[in-house]
Amino acid sequence: MRDALLNLIYSEPEAAGGDALFNQVALQIYQYQLEHNPPYRQFCLQRGRHAQTIDRWEDIPPLPVTAFKSIDIACRPIQEATHIFQSSGTLRGPGQLGQRKSRHYLFDDEIAKTAILSHFNRHLRPEKRMRLCILTPSPEEEPHSSLSYMMGVIQEAYGTKDSDYYIHRGRLLGEKLAFDLSEAKEPVFLLGTSFAFVHFIDFHEERSFPMVLPQGSRLMDTGGFKGRSRVVSKHWLYAMVEKRLGIPLEYCINEYGMSEMTSQFYDGVLGRDAPRLFYAPPQVRWQVLSPETLKPVKKGEVGLLALYDLANIDSVLALLTEDLGREVAGGIDLIGRAANADLKGCSIALDAILGTAPPPL
Repeated sequence: MRDALLNLIYSEPEAAGGDALFNQVALQIYQYQLEHNPPYRQFCLQRGRHAQTIDRWEDIPPLPVTAFKSIDIACRPIQEATHIFQSSGTLRGPGQLGQRKSRHYLFDDEIAKTAILSHFNRHLRPEKRMRLCILTPSPEEEPHSSLSYMMGVIQEAYGTKDSDYYIHRGRLLGEKLAFDLSEAKEPVFLLGTSFAFVHFIDFHEERSFPMVLPQGSRLMDTGGFKGRSRVVSKHWLYAMVEKRLGIPLEYCINEYGMSEMTSQFYDGVLGRDAPRLFYAPPQVRWQVLSPETLKPVKKGEVGLLALYDLANIDSVLALLTEDLGREVAGGIDLIGRAANADLKGCSIALDAILGTAPPPL
């Protein structure tokens, strides 16, 4: 099962037989998770979804990601985890108010690193090692951040020795970043959260003249465009990056991921001028579901995203997110977060695994 998963991760998204292999591995992992993950087993069996009754990955029940804020979701003893990824947030379902942190336990670093680098390679791979300017805390400063973990994996694989992190103790090191960029003689790779770049653009506009980074410089941002002080658009950010730093639009790529998921999506391929849609890596599939019924909506209609990430081998492969999207040309057009009123089906689904003992297989 594990070897088949690694082979799938290494394959190309459009490889012949990919759908059949995905389905085969998904059903194997589902059987494994039913046997070893009591909360998820309870959730599935209450829906009558025994492994013997399912022959399509589309019928595997997606677990609401809010469950990670309430209980431990793992197939192995949590003491064996190599990393514990956490994210802060507020549970929005009935009776679930208050600040909690979700917990996603990672047990297999090889699978995680392979999933990170394989899809990163397809969309952003440098031709050689580059100077990485990373606008997140380092993995050492934030050991429970899945994003910092991802940045550390990318830095180890592709960063030169002068690569560095520019968020320290919650503060953007704007002057250091501006100076380092102004001195760059070779292409640089900027990576970080979308709003970290918004803050750097603000800093740069107030203190510096526009600069043109060496040709081949690129940017990868992740996260939303809604901050505490204001909301900006992706178009605005990329236009300002081109204006202030000289990085063209087709060299700016947005990443979509979450702490509860091991794999990532990207909305473009470096250097290509194409519609911005998120496409899944070979080990991931997705469905768009009605927020009310959790049934698939018609193609092009907006609904909740359900993601099926086989790299989540030791937690839950099927996740019901709180993100809205729609299918366009085989990709995902990400709309944004669902409002409280849109999550009725999600709340009902979560209620099924709270407060009762897991049934036997």
